[in-house]
Amino acid sequence: MTEQELRDPKRKPSHEGVLRAMTKIAAILPPTPLLPLEVDGTTIWCKAEMLQPIGAFKIRGAWNRLTDLTDEERARGVVAVSSGNHAQGIAWAAQRLGITATIIMPENAPKAKIEATRGYGAEVVLYQRPGQDRDAIAAELIARTGATLVHPFGDPWVMEGQGTLGLEAEAQLKARGVEGPLHIIACCGGGGLSGGLALACPDATLSIAEPQGWDDMIRSIAAGEILSVEDQAFPTPCDALQTPRTFPINFDVLRDRVHSSAVVTPADISAAMRVTFEKLHLVVEPGGAAALAAVLSGKIDPVATPVVTLSGGNVDWESYRQMVGGTA
Repeated sequence: MTEQELRDPKRKPSHEGVLRAMTKIAAILPPTPLLPLEVDGTTIWCKAEMLQPIGAFKIRGAWNRLTDLTDEERARGVVAVSSGNHAQGIAWAAQRLGITATIIMPENAPKAKIEATRGYGAEVVLYQRPGQDRDAIAAELIARTGATLVHPFGDPWVMEGQGTLGLEAEAQLKARGVEGPLHIIACCGGGGLSGGLALACPDATLSIAEPQGWDDMIRSIAAGEILSVEDQAFPTPCDALQTPRTFPINFDVLRDRVHSSAVVTPADISAAMRVTFEKLHLVVEPGGAAALAAVLSGKIDPVATPVVTLSGGNVDWESYRQMVGGTA
C-alpha cells in the first residue's frame, strides 16, 4: 500500500499498516519485557504491557493514530471514549504532540485511571455506565467542536498500533533462539488488540479470552454476525473489557482467525493476578489478566510457542487487594 493509502481513514487495517506503526512506535517506546512462565511443564511467554509508560498497551494505538493527524486536525483536537487505558494513551500522546484531548469516561471507572488521564492534561467528561451512551456523547461533542474521534478499537490506526505488540514478541523470541509458529492468547474487549495481532502475525494461531457476561465477540464469531452484550449491567472486575459490542472493522478481521476462545470468571481472573504477582513479581489489572486466566484455568490449551498478553496494570489498590486475596 502507498503512504497515501495508509493515511486514508476509510481504509481497511493491514499488515503493512502494522509494519508502518512499528517504525513509529519503536522510535519513541522501548519494547516491553517478554517473560517466561512455566505452566504445567510448558513455557508461556508473557508480554508485560503493564510496564508501558501509561501502564497498558493502549499507548501503541494512540501514538500511531495521533501522529498521523494533519495540522488542521491537530488544531481541532481529539475526542476518545474509554474506561481508562485508551484514555491514558490518548492523553499521553496528545500531551507530547500539543493536541487538546477530551475523553468520555464512565463514572465507575477506577479512580486511578481517571486521575491519571487528567494528570496527562486531558479533559475528562464522565457518564453513567450503564445508562448513558458514550458514543452519543462523543458524537455531540465532535459535532460542536470539529474534533477527531479516536475510537479505542474501531479505528484502523489504533488496531495496527496495538498489533505492534505481536511484532515485538516475534523479534524477542527470535533473539532468544526460540523458533516455530506462535500461539497468541489475547484478552479481548472490542477486538482492537486481538485484531491487530491477527494482522501483525498472520501465521500465528490466535485465541481470545473475554470476561463472563461480556463475551460478545466470542458469541458474535459463533453466530457469524455482530451481537451485543446481553446485560450491560452484568458485574465484572474487568472494566477494561466492558465493550457493549464490536465494530465491523474488528469483526471482519477476527471472524475467520480465532482458533479457540474462553470465557473467564472472576475466580479465574483472581488466580491469574496472584500468579502474576507471585511468579513474575508484577501487578496486572483484572482485564489485563484475562488471557493468562484462560490458560491457567485450562480453558485454552497452549500450542506451538504460546505468547500471552498481560495487557495492563492500572488498578485501584483496594480492588487489587480484594482480587488477589480472593475476597472480591
